[in-house]
Amino acid sequence: MSGKKVTFSSRRPSEGLSTSAIDKWVQHRDTAPPEPDEPRKIKMKRLTIDVSPSLHRRIKSQCAINNLQMADEIRDLLEKHFPENLGQGATS
Repeated sequence: MSGKKVTFSSRRPSEGLSTSAIDKWVQHRDTAPPEPDEPRKIKMKRLTIDVSPSLHRRIKSQCAINNLQMADEIRDLLEKHFPENLGQGATS
């Protein structure tokens, strides 16, 4: 061993959050605690698809060239193809 000492400092989770907000987060641990003065984010669902190596390369290279995230671009494409206001009932 190198003898290097690692120390951990505690971070106060209550900084900027009210006690009731912390209590709600503890009761509902599957969501992140809201930041002060920030609206709560939507809980996302994971979607896994298989694509050909060629398509994956094309998506990845174009996103890298344009400094974009693949997931954001694919979400945008899906939103355009499946708009929210189609007049049909929503399903989960």
